[in-house]
This record gives sequence, structure tokens and C-alpha cells, in this order.
Amino acid sequence: MLQPPVIFQIKITLIGVTPPIWRRLQVPSDLFLHDFHKVIQTAMGWENSHLHQFVKNGRTFGIADDEFEVSDRFMDYTSIRLIDILNKEKETIRYIYDFGDTWIHEITLEKQLKPSLNDYYPFCVDGERNCPPEDSGGPWAYMEMVRVFNSPTHPDRLEIMEWLDEDWNPESFNVDIVNEMLMEEDFGCLPLID
Repeated sequence: MLQPPVIFQIKITLIGVTPPIWRRLQVPSDLFLHDFHKVIQTAMGWENSHLHQFVKNGRTFGIADDEFEVSDRFMDYTSIRLIDILNKEKETIRYIYDFGDTWIHEITLEKQLKPSLNDYYPFCVDGERNCPPEDSGGPWAYMEMVRVFNSPTHPDRLEIMEWLDEDWNPESFNVDIVNEMLMEEDFGCLPLID
């Protein structure tokens, strides 16, 4: 008889941004990393329009690509499961999204749970603050953008407001919308834009 996978409760925190942007998720421990990438994209609010990779103990896990030289510390992540690189409480891995803006996410295994037959996984338990807009320049540039956004008399505010979606707010986060999206095909992740 097959045993159901353990459920990992993880916390994803965007590094270099204050106040913190984070999500707490419950995910199956046997989730392949390429699917975990999709879960992160949806939970954080990214648009899957840039390259990404996972990093653990100097090893890199990502999409194999013949165009780029790959070191002996690189592994194609399509056959790697989350439990293969994260399996002890308080253990961390990193997820890097957009190699230009370099959004680094620290992923911490908070606890391991027995699966509930009444729940659907992955599931977003909680989180705070909106994801930075794509191509906003990385943590420092994003925090400066938020400072200008929050300063109604700042001379650059109109330009930023024209660039942002009209209903974007740095403080907003809706866990119910995230969970609805996680139930969709590919966990609600947008197709990779080439």
C-alpha cells in the first residue's frame, strides 16, 4: 500500500525587502522541483517571465539548457523532488527568480505534517504584502519605488503610477485568490514567456 507523502509547511521570504514579503504554504514533500517552481510563482504573485533556479549547499537545480555551459554542480530539476533537497525542520534552500533583478527567496521547512484527506495541496496558509512588479529592478529599486508610491507629493510618483497597474498596492495580499489559483492547471502558474 502506498503511503501518502508527508506535507511540508514551508515559509518563503523574499530576501532584501523590508517590510518582509512572505508566504506560508503546505505542500506535498514529493513535489517535483519544476512543479514547486510553479507553486512559488503563483503564491508569490510572479508572472513566470524570467529564468529561475534553486540553490542548496552550492548546488544549483534548474532547467537543463544546451545553450549554456553547465557546471558539475548543476542538476536538471525535472527528476528532483522537494524532499530530496529539503527534509529537516529549519533547513533552508534558496529560489532565485529573474537573474537580472535577482529576487532571492529563502525557503524554510517549518514543520512536517500528516496529510489531511479533507485538504487540497498545495495550500497557502498565510502571507503578507504584494509581490513586487516584474522588472522593477530588484530589492533596492523596489523599495525606492514603494517609498515614492507612498509619497503623494514626490515628483516621480506620477511616472510610477503610470507604470504600475492601477489597482496595485504594496500592502495587499489575498490568500483566498492564491488558493483558488493553486487549484488550477499548473498550479495557476502562467506559461513561461520566451
